[in-house]
Amino acid sequence: MRGQVQYITITVQYLLVSLLAYLGAYYLTGSISGTPIMTTTGALWSMVSGIVVMQETRQDTIDNAWLRVLGSLVGAVMSGLYLSFLPFNPFGMAIMIGLTVLICQELHIPGHPRLAALTVGVIMVISFLNPDLNPIINAGLRFCESVIGSAVAILLIAIWPSEVGSPEE
Repeated sequence: MRGQVQYITITVQYLLVSLLAYLGAYYLTGSISGTPIMTTTGALWSMVSGIVVMQETRQDTIDNAWLRVLGSLVGAVMSGLYLSFLPFNPFGMAIMIGLTVLICQELHIPGHPRLAALTVGVIMVISFLNPDLNPIINAGLRFCESVIGSAVAILLIAIWPSEVGSPEE
């Protein structure tokens, strides 16, 4: 019985993180960009951040959120700078991802260069798909959406009465 309750708890936690992160970013991005594709893409990015941040314990969720936000900041700055001077190019994107991973390693953000690299890729592809979007606004929105998803995960895990984790624990 305890295992079933924990399965339901975990399911509801992920359901709530997904919904709240999506809606939070949907309204933020929608108030700034206004286009349905950008609004939905931003909401999706926030939801992904919230899900990625959720871990088995409260402390692990908080630690993961911090690294997610820091990695997203590095990725947003790198891609925003690149796109301020150069248009999207797959080779440029690959180089920026490499530089972003290197910077994360130098800043001792182990295990999370992949999230920073994903942030670079998402921002650069979104700029390619929407060339009229200011690259700094694009990067800023993606960073804010990562923060929203991470904050929702932290808030939920802080007020939830049990840890996220496997029912076998």
